Amino acid sequence: MKIFGIRLPRMSSLILWGLLWEIIGRIEFSFFVPPLSAVFATLFEIIGTAAFQKAMYETSYAFISGVFFAIVIGIPTGIIMGKNRLIDELLLPWVNIFLSAPLTALVPVLMVLFGFGMKSIIITTTLFAIWIIILNARAGVMQINRSLIEMAHSFGASSWEAFSKIYFWAALPEILGGVRIGVIRAVKGVIIGQLLISIVGFGALFELYSANFLMKHFWAVLIVLFALAFTISEVLAYLERRVSYYAAKR
Repeated sequence: MKIFGIRLPRMSSLILWGLLWEIIGRIEFSFFVPPLSAVFATLFEIIGTAAFQKAMYETSYAFISGVFFAIVIGIPTGIIMGKNRLIDELLLPWVNIFLSAPLTALVPVLMVLFGFGMKSIIITTTLFAIWIIILNARAGVMQINRSLIEMAHSFGASSWEAFSKIYFWAALPEILGGVRIGVIRAVKGVIIGQLLISIVGFGALFELYSANFLMKHFWAVLIVLFALAFTISEVLAYLERRVSYYAAKR
């Protein structure tokens, strides 16, 4: 980021937006936007409470479980679709439909099928994340140099050896890209699940604070959620850059 030809450090834009937020809060433009300093003060007050820690545990459990199932199911499915044309033609239309469809509309169906508990929230989180992971894994496999596959077959590699030593590693940059986007979508899924299916976790705090107009508390929880999502995304982006040389080797 540059201003008047001067290169500013990374994250400078966040500092500028934070100052703007503080100014708007100080002039009391709207009760909905309290000063950022007051939001952080409130955050330090509630972060040690039992209610916040319980919400953090419930949200983390649903999020990690949903992302785990999305990765464990999505990556092999995408690789198989990239390898097998028949399976690809059978599954690709459905993957594209679910990727582009408003998944929030499926939440009532999940509530009927799986109840109002944590299971439905985890499934919702998985559904938000899995489709982009499948598509990216598929795209990575389809870009693999065919000579690598022919070499594996010529040396008598089994299906598992070809999967674990050729397909997975050669498609790893695209797979990590899909996981990174899937994680971001999973954050949306877990909060939507906690708001619509069962009022637990951060969803319960959002509901409580907004209903009682406790906007400092509301923004404090929202900042924690954004910070967690941003941190996970940046870590995955770093890993994605670290393995980018695999793409060049293809």
